Amino acid sequence: MSRVTNHTAGRVRPGTAVPPASDRRRLALAAVLTAEAMNLLDATIVQVAGPVVHTDLGGARATIPWFSAAYTLAFALGLLTGARLGDMAGRRRVFRVGVVVFAATSLACALAPGAGTLIALRAVQGAAAAAIIPQTFGLIRAMYEGDELTRALGMIGPVMGLSAVLGPVLGGVLTHADVFGSSWRAVFLVNLPPAAAVLAASVFLTEDRAPIRPRIDPAGTVLAMLGTALVVCPLASGSSGSSGPARWAVAAAGAVVLGVFVAHQRRSGRRGHAPLIEPALLRGRAFPAALVTSALFFAVMNAVMITVVLHLELGLHDGPLTAGLTLLPWSVGLAAGSWAAGTQLVTRYGTRILHAGLVVLAIGLAAAVLAYRAADPGAYPAVLPAALAVAGLGTGLFAPPFFSSALSGVGPQETGSAAGLLNAVQQLGGTLGVAVVGGIYLGAADDARTAAQHALGATSVVLAATAVAATVMTTRRATH
Repeated sequence: MSRVTNHTAGRVRPGTAVPPASDRRRLALAAVLTAEAMNLLDATIVQVAGPVVHTDLGGARATIPWFSAAYTLAFALGLLTGARLGDMAGRRRVFRVGVVVFAATSLACALAPGAGTLIALRAVQGAAAAAIIPQTFGLIRAMYEGDELTRALGMIGPVMGLSAVLGPVLGGVLTHADVFGSSWRAVFLVNLPPAAAVLAASVFLTEDRAPIRPRIDPAGTVLAMLGTALVVCPLASGSSGSSGPARWAVAAAGAVVLGVFVAHQRRSGRRGHAPLIEPALLRGRAFPAALVTSALFFAVMNAVMITVVLHLELGLHDGPLTAGLTLLPWSVGLAAGSWAAGTQLVTRYGTRILHAGLVVLAIGLAAAVLAYRAADPGAYPAVLPAALAVAGLGTGLFAPPFFSSALSGVGPQETGSAAGLLNAVQQLGGTLGVAVVGGIYLGAADDARTAAQHALGATSVVLAATAVAATVMTTRRATH
């Protein structure tokens, strides 16, 4: 047995009508997928509202990307520990505690009196999300087997991708609507109803934990968090005035610490200790390449969105609704691509759809650069929504085959560790995409149109690196 599972769902009060088993599983799956959507939506929903938050709360312009990046960075740093806590205490229990803390901090963010307070609360909110997300894979595996399990896991990729892209659209609509004078604060209050629904349905989740109670790896946890923070923070602070050589020196030190972390994990595995990461995941090239691919791909996604938002709201002085509606074609394209890939194309063409998605995304990105170049200075780039629709279609084609391929060789005992790693690098990539490319835009000395072209040009370089990593991941010999 690879895990210990309590096949009795949460306790139901006497006298309460209990749905049939199939309905209970559907409600439980809906709770897990809603939590995925809620947490990943929150990673992007603030991007459109960021300039409005800055206008209301004040502070330096360089803090704008950090309204999103503080969440994703804390999310990434806590995911590995969150996965291990689920193995130890039970994934359903940790999942429910995480949802409660996430809802409470969402309310606190909505009431934040200043920019610094909001950034700090966003970090706490990201840490709560880190307790929720790693549990989803294990909870689904505890409920389903065989083809049903494959179909259930296959729903995660589209939910994650679509939620990440719908965030800016919803953020723009909510901020513009100014419901009861809430302005940007509504983007946090919107978390409360789905969080309550998730808690209500989570009673039907099946408890699941590792067969042998693992231990926390204190040294590994410290090394992973320290190394990641040293790499990400200086790179993400490029527009805040720190010198280039100093930033690169700190980032290089972080890379060394991460190298020490990997060596520590392998040594712990050989000695029979409990490493933070299952050593089997680091063997071969397939899963490590999947981690790199995930980080780079989500950096591209978030870089495109933050560039569009900053250019429209700061460069052209349009409102959040314009920014949100401009990103709507991206969402529509992503939904269409995900549906086509998940229901038809992947079963017929396999991982070739993954590479086709990257090609289509590259075409859309090139069209976006041309849209900015063709527009008059200070004018809205009229062709941009069409370019974003093409880019969204490529993103949707990429997501389903990527997640199924990345997790295809992961065993049940490695589920928590693999989920934590995959989500961690995804959030790290998103953090760097927002903060670094956002910094490129904010730090550009040229006009807003040229700044947008520079930002998207940097994004194109990251996309090329994504294609290389994806090729390594899907090459047959990478699995051996």
